[in-house]
Amino acid sequence: MSAWLNPRKVMCIVYVAAMFVVAMDATVLNVALQTISQELNVPPAASGILNVGYLVSLAIVLPMAGWLGDRWGTKRTFLLALAIFTSASALCSFAQDLTTLTIFRVIQGIGGGLLTPVGMAMLFRTFPPEERAKVSRSLILPIAIAPAIGPIVSGMLVEHFSWRWIFYVNLPIGIPALLFGLLLLKEHKQPNTGKLDVPGFLLSAPGLALLMYALSQGPIHGWSSPAVWGAGAIGIILLSVLVKVELSVSQPLLDLRLLGNRLFRTTGLVSMCASAGLLGMLYVFPLMYQNAWNASALDTGLTTFPEAIGLMIASQLVPWTYPRLGPKRVMVIGFVVTALIFVTLSMVDANTNPWFIRGLLFSVGIFLGQTVGSVQIAAFATIPPASMGRATTWFAVQGRLGPAIGLAVLSGILAFVGTSTVNAAGTIEPNLIAYRIALLAAAGFLILGACVALFIRDSDAAATIRKPVKQSASKKPEQPAAAEG
Repeated sequence: MSAWLNPRKVMCIVYVAAMFVVAMDATVLNVALQTISQELNVPPAASGILNVGYLVSLAIVLPMAGWLGDRWGTKRTFLLALAIFTSASALCSFAQDLTTLTIFRVIQGIGGGLLTPVGMAMLFRTFPPEERAKVSRSLILPIAIAPAIGPIVSGMLVEHFSWRWIFYVNLPIGIPALLFGLLLLKEHKQPNTGKLDVPGFLLSAPGLALLMYALSQGPIHGWSSPAVWGAGAIGIILLSVLVKVELSVSQPLLDLRLLGNRLFRTTGLVSMCASAGLLGMLYVFPLMYQNAWNASALDTGLTTFPEAIGLMIASQLVPWTYPRLGPKRVMVIGFVVTALIFVTLSMVDANTNPWFIRGLLFSVGIFLGQTVGSVQIAAFATIPPASMGRATTWFAVQGRLGPAIGLAVLSGILAFVGTSTVNAAGTIEPNLIAYRIALLAAAGFLILGACVALFIRDSDAAATIRKPVKQSASKKPEQPAAAEG
């Protein structure tokens, strides 16, 4: 087999392509919502159901992802999910009314909910802990570039072509990845998977869906809305019961016993803080840039894009900084420096040089990107391959809750303080204080993350710090001492 068709390279290519379309899809729709509303003759507020339907369906299938991958085979489950997502993208582009478009978005969410955890399980079973720092260089593409170019691509397609093109763009990536994976990916089934944990599914699916609904709709409809707080309360109750149920069964759908693993538990909390702070900032700052300074959507996208470039560079630095500084120091330094950058961003105004702002956002990518990269490397260092499917499922659940919590908190701050004010002349003008407080709150998430990261012991992640040692026929590799925490 040629080097190009090496199973590890095949895994990286298919994973990166699939995650790219899923990550970009998460950001392209928002820019096009107003145009979709106008063309389909529905109120702008009604089009929000497209995001809600996607999030809810994703939350319903997410808990099952690890079990499905282990039971049916990771290749089969992953490619089925990619086929569902890609097919639903094609169907979305042909939708003629809001109802059918929403149905197709729900189907898209089913595919997207399965892709991430199953893909991560495949990846971390393919690469042993000591090789994950190097492979992180190629995996930054869907994390960094796709979400950043989503709004830019969406704005250009909507302006020059049609909103339907935001779904067409998934096809040239999704279809080749599907065929490539079908031919070359290796199958893996986990023995002794057991039957589906039905009580766990019946509690986790509606519990997560209702909680995600409440977190996403609270800032829009108000936290006092009966639908919002009712959904949130029922979701929390179901998830509370889920904890008791899952701890009493031998093969739970969501293996909460994994949280007894100190490194996995701590890095999961660090990841939630990082995503809450970063995505919260990327929500608040563009709003301030557009609403307070009347910048166009395209100009705003181009101004925030250096953050993605910084993330890409950070991915090349992580294999060097991670083994030398250790995961704890890389995470803490990244959090603290990025929090200071967020504070600086909160003080910029209309007279600030745009290139200074772009430099700040570039620096966010450099420093927080190394934190994110280190979390991905360290999180599964002590997870055995047999538990990888359920571990990546739980990590994906946390990955969805982090941004939802961050957006809910920062949106709540904007709503409470008010994004507009009336001056002495009776004219309505933007209230910069609301945006500044929200950005400081985003920095607060990062400081919280730094505090959590202090509990990480580098010795727990020693397997990911060691350099790969080539096996020889006559001599076993030496085992270096574990790094000190």
